[in-house]
Amino acid sequence: MTTPTRKLASGMSEAEAIDRAKQGDGECFEVLYKLHKRRVYSLCLRMVGNIEAAEDLAQEAFLQLFRKITSFRGDSAFSTWLHRLTVNIVLMRLRKRGLPEVSLEETLDPIDEGGPQRNYGCEDQVLAGSIDRVNLERVIESLPSGYRIIFVLHDVEGYEHNEIAEMLGCSVGNSKSQLHKARMRLRDQLNVTSAENSRRPAPRKTKTQRDVTVSTGRDSEEIAISA
Repeated sequence: MTTPTRKLASGMSEAEAIDRAKQGDGECFEVLYKLHKRRVYSLCLRMVGNIEAAEDLAQEAFLQLFRKITSFRGDSAFSTWLHRLTVNIVLMRLRKRGLPEVSLEETLDPIDEGGPQRNYGCEDQVLAGSIDRVNLERVIESLPSGYRIIFVLHDVEGYEHNEIAEMLGCSVGNSKSQLHKARMRLRDQLNVTSAENSRRPAPRKTKTQRDVTVSTGRDSEEIAISA
């Protein structure tokens, strides 16, 4: 899969900007930076849940891109390659800081009778619907680190469980377990948010009274009406 032809504001295609950036063209690298900076920052923010850290990681991702862009061979879309590079940078930073990523002790615990069933691979009907984006982003940021990372990698970025397991150094079963728990936490939090919004009273409309003239033919009379 090669990077699709994409015309930029500068008039060149994305593929041309990539080729020229590989040759050291700083302006073309800046073009790529402007094109992808929002998505790279958004990915970092979703994974770490901290604005300052996300800005720092996004900057580091583009520094790595500047150093490694010559290694891009076009086997996948440039955005996919860049996102994988970004994910690796975030994970390395988390390991260096010793932050919890995935609890490897938290494996497949038995389900209590009558509790939610773990139907891995099935679509979550609650999350599949159309929900408020702002509330969803807020709830994703509130997830524990391990849940948030796997949810973002699988449900947002589209990585398969075997790819996530390789990235995080955990088992496929653990990746599936963490994703299920993340989805359950999201569902519960979104239900709470929805319930809170439904309980909020609607803003009261204030009525003011003004005098208007209503024509009744030859004569007119002043009638007070509510507006």
